[in-house]
Amino acid sequence: MKFTDRYAKVFQYLLPSPFTIALILTIVTYLIALIFTQPAEESTGSYALEVLGFWEEGLWQSALMVFAMQMMLILVLGHVLALSPAVNRLLNGLVKFANNTANAALLVTFFTIAVALFNWGLGLIFGAIFARKVAENAKQNNLAINYPLIGAAGYSGLMVWHGGISGSSLTKVAESGHLKEMMQGVFSTSQIAQLPDQVTFSETVFSSMNAFASLGVLIILPLFLYLLAKKGSGDRIPQLEQRQSIVESKEEKVVGAERLDKSRWFATFLSLVILFYAIYKAFFEPTNSTFGFITPDYLNFVLLGMGILLHGTFSNFLNAVNEAIGGAAGILIQFPLYFGIMGIMKSTGLVQDFSAFFISISNENTFPIFTMISAGIVNVFVPSGGGQWAVQGPILIQASEALNISLPKSIMALAYGDQLTNMLQPFWALPLLGITGLKAKEILPYSLLLMLVGSLIYLSALLLF
Repeated sequence: MKFTDRYAKVFQYLLPSPFTIALILTIVTYLIALIFTQPAEESTGSYALEVLGFWEEGLWQSALMVFAMQMMLILVLGHVLALSPAVNRLLNGLVKFANNTANAALLVTFFTIAVALFNWGLGLIFGAIFARKVAENAKQNNLAINYPLIGAAGYSGLMVWHGGISGSSLTKVAESGHLKEMMQGVFSTSQIAQLPDQVTFSETVFSSMNAFASLGVLIILPLFLYLLAKKGSGDRIPQLEQRQSIVESKEEKVVGAERLDKSRWFATFLSLVILFYAIYKAFFEPTNSTFGFITPDYLNFVLLGMGILLHGTFSNFLNAVNEAIGGAAGILIQFPLYFGIMGIMKSTGLVQDFSAFFISISNENTFPIFTMISAGIVNVFVPSGGGQWAVQGPILIQASEALNISLPKSIMALAYGDQLTNMLQPFWALPLLGITGLKAKEILPYSLLLMLVGSLIYLSALLLF
């Protein structure tokens, strides 16, 4: 049995669904809190109920529920854009140049990464559809290609997304007051007052360190897969089953107010109003010099306008939403569980304990590296950048402040680690596998190589800046 087959079986047999993992992590966190944080003067039964209360309060914390909704919309609206006729035409044009495995790998990787740096949901579905179209073109023209390698190229966007403008932690820390609200119950009032009101994109996404890393992956990863395809084997004519899309509305007679659903001029007018105001806010409000206007709400506002515009009618837009919404189910049901874990950790003092451990083994040079490695490990069990920020964010903030380390750099280290191990954690590959018809074990050999190359790029960025 090949290594990748054994590797896929390990995930299949040892790791249950991400929802079950979240429940297991909840139980483990609960037990650790009971064992290590129980006050001497309080009985076990009383403290057990108190910790349950901390968990319940965390589950439905209103600010974090807003965060969950924001992340769901970023995924769904990005998916909606990927399903638009304009994106379809772009892909059809690019596929003409993907006439062999090497060219296809170069094009799919480059454009998938570029799109994922804009929006992770769009990048995930864009890459999957692009890989699928390459295979359909190869089948139609009787061309032999290495389809699993192309599938891995289409998944490469999930290794760069958290360093882009839709990165969960980066968009949240750019919101005014988020850091101070997150550290309530962890820091004292005076410590909270010393935290920055926000960490803007000029310090994270558009920092020189992240520009170096992003350009590195945008140039090196496509070239790496191009050269790998040149030297590799495994080319064959893809065998594909027909897929049906429900996005385009069927032509049917409409009457009365239904005409508004099918009206192109009304949809275009509304979408242009949305985009006009988004442009106005970006260029004419005083925060634009530091990119402080870019928040999850702003990104979703832009995506909403673009989605309606590119689909042409409200009816087509809503059909695309219906097709995309299933991908957000994991966020909807899992995020509250991670918020519950954070509630336990903050209220029992576990955050301080974990922070003290990292402080004891780290210094200014090693802390970002340890953060990236730990984030990569946590991502295997918490396959969500937003959920991971909710759990790991308070620990990172406290340790960074104690060690007097740049908070933006620490946040970027977490983002790099989180996105890297998406290449070995198949959770976010599920939409791609469904669209392409490939299996996880088929793309894993190539995605693991991408992770290794990406690790070198991100480690270099953290060490050089």
